Amino acid sequence: MAVQTERIPARRRRPGDRLAVLGEREFRWFFLGYATSLVGSSMAPVAVAFAVLDGGGGSGGGSTGSTGSGTDLGWVMAARILPVVLVLLAGGVIADRLGSRRVMLGSDLLRGLVQALFAGLLVAGHAPVWAMVALVAVWGIGEGLFMPAFGAIVPDLVRRRELMADANTLLGLARSVSTVVGPAVAGLVTAGWGPAAVLLADAVTYGVGAFALARLRLPERAAADGESVIRDVRAGWSEFVSRPWLWITTAQMGLFNLLVWAPFLVLGPLLAQRDLGGARAWGLVMGGYGAGAVLGGLLMLGWAPARPLAVASVAALAWALPSGALAAGAGLPWVAVGALVAGVGSAVCGTLYNTTTQKWVPVELLGRMTAFGVLGSFALGPLGLAAAGPLADRFGAGAVLLLGAVWQLVAGVVVLTVPAVRNRRWEEGPDS
Repeated sequence: MAVQTERIPARRRRPGDRLAVLGEREFRWFFLGYATSLVGSSMAPVAVAFAVLDGGGGSGGGSTGSTGSGTDLGWVMAARILPVVLVLLAGGVIADRLGSRRVMLGSDLLRGLVQALFAGLLVAGHAPVWAMVALVAVWGIGEGLFMPAFGAIVPDLVRRRELMADANTLLGLARSVSTVVGPAVAGLVTAGWGPAAVLLADAVTYGVGAFALARLRLPERAAADGESVIRDVRAGWSEFVSRPWLWITTAQMGLFNLLVWAPFLVLGPLLAQRDLGGARAWGLVMGGYGAGAVLGGLLMLGWAPARPLAVASVAALAWALPSGALAAGAGLPWVAVGALVAGVGSAVCGTLYNTTTQKWVPVELLGRMTAFGVLGSFALGPLGLAAAGPLADRFGAGAVLLLGAVWQLVAGVVVLTVPAVRNRRWEEGPDS
């Protein structure tokens, strides 16, 4: 029986089998709630930005008399992100101790309450910057608790191990679609009814997510026996660094965000404005990336390669294309196609990295392993965002983007030479 279970993912299944994971009751409920809350979460940043720029007053849309400032918006955005980073490790410990469902349920309720309070302040016509900073900081705490628990819950949702890759693919597809649909809808709703309406809708979607989580019937974990959080974090770190395939791919992703993705996000719009035709051109590039991510998710349905980390590392090479095209002064079609291919690669990488972590890390460690992975992957991103502009002023935007493209190619080849990454096979069981 074990042999049959492990061989199935090594080949492409029939099209009718690719959505078989939706036949799993727990996953089906979770997917419904998670996809709904994702749409609300992808709408919220647009509403928050305009709420700040409108000075936190009123709920009507389309105002041109903004009283907020870019500095105010920077404070609010920083307050939204910083707590996520600070809480991640503690969130991993809590998820491993209490179980992912409890932590995610509490996080959804907390974030929904925050958005409802935010909307209420806007409707009342008085939301000072300090109140908005406080509210989004509490939201960030909830997000920092949610992320490690999310990474650890998928194995509990899917009884048939061969469907776990499809589960991650569908969750990734939901994220990709929401990043396209959410901001567009938020812009229309904000223009017509104001940011308060968007934030209230986001609160409702968190309620849907919480309801779906409450419906799940998952194994309950025994409570931890009094170990300190610091000791649990240290134990988790020891487990993390003992797995070369895990920390090497995490380091690769962290340096990617520093050297490739952050400069692309900062300098791409600059070059689009100068050489490609402005904001509309950049919208096409990022739209191509989103479309590629959706396409990559569809391609991943029903397929789990025999050597998933090797395939993921090859797919990661695609991220060099859009940066390289911009650095070479290519026209808009080539940059957009590069972004499309990079989007496909991002979906393949995300699905395979998530699935391999969930498959090979014991369930009692998944929360902490996810927390270390997320922290390692994104901690250097803000530094890259801050440094991209000054480096471009000194060396040129093309040079900075070219460095990132070359780095991505070299790093991908180096990672593929590591036996722990290249030779890890799908049929291998959890690490002991």
